[in-house]
Amino acid sequence: MPTGARLMAAISLAVLAFVLSGMVVPLMPESTDFGYFLPLNILLGLVVGWRVMGKRAGRGIVAAINNGLAGVFVLMLWAIFLQAANEMVRLALRNRYDDPFEAIVAVFQIGAEFGVMIATLPIGVALVVGAVIAGLLTEFAYNRWS
Repeated sequence: MPTGARLMAAISLAVLAFVLSGMVVPLMPESTDFGYFLPLNILLGLVVGWRVMGKRAGRGIVAAINNGLAGVFVLMLWAIFLQAANEMVRLALRNRYDDPFEAIVAVFQIGAEFGVMIATLPIGVALVVGAVIAGLLTEFAYNRWS
């Protein structure tokens, strides 16, 4: 059911995904073709905010901060997984893998490499601050419009 908290969670995580995507681009090699990187991450922020954070609003300030941290954690896991799967498909179309199992394992290897590339202090600070703000905004929306 649509609520103000779900809408606020979706918008706040989409904005955070936009900001984080802009911070990740300079960390990647110059030859990287980003394609649908930004729109996919924004869409993922909308979905995770609506589905994960929005339904857990209304439990207090501490729970709101935890809700924001959990939402951002899920957002990062899905974003890294989807970008790694996209990279695996790109490599698979160039006949890089001998069998399907090798390609599936490569998704997790590529995801781990992406995780290490973006594990910087500015990204970590933006994740934590963004998570707290998103959680508190979602809680405020729940208290205001529910």
